[in-house]
Amino acid sequence: MVYSGAGLICHQRATRSFHLAGVQLPVCGRCAGLYMSAAFGAALAYLVSRHPRIPSNTRRILVLASIPTVLSVILEWTALVDPTNVGRALCALPVGASAAWIFVQSLRAEARPIPDPRSRIPNQPQARH
Repeated sequence: MVYSGAGLICHQRATRSFHLAGVQLPVCGRCAGLYMSAAFGAALAYLVSRHPRIPSNTRRILVLASIPTVLSVILEWTALVDPTNVGRALCALPVGASAAWIFVQSLRAEARPIPDPRSRIPNQPQARH
């Protein structure tokens, strides 16, 4: 089931995939880098963020983070470079980690309780009803 599901979003070419103990992983090297860095970015965002907020420049962050992946794909398609699986995975690290960081920050910021404007302001007497 895992391989079938992964095959819906990844080409799963054996020559472009990592192998563990002689078994091909369900995704290619680039996808593996993307998913591993996303897991790391999500965990890091959850652990180190004291004041989660929705980033204001998410598009810019994602565009900049995707540059290594886009460049590697273009160089590969034009046959100027034939990167290794490690190279493909490394190029995908920034976009995976950034996307996960933004996602977790957004979820945590949305989950924070919004202060009720009717709540008591410190040093102010509370109105009696």
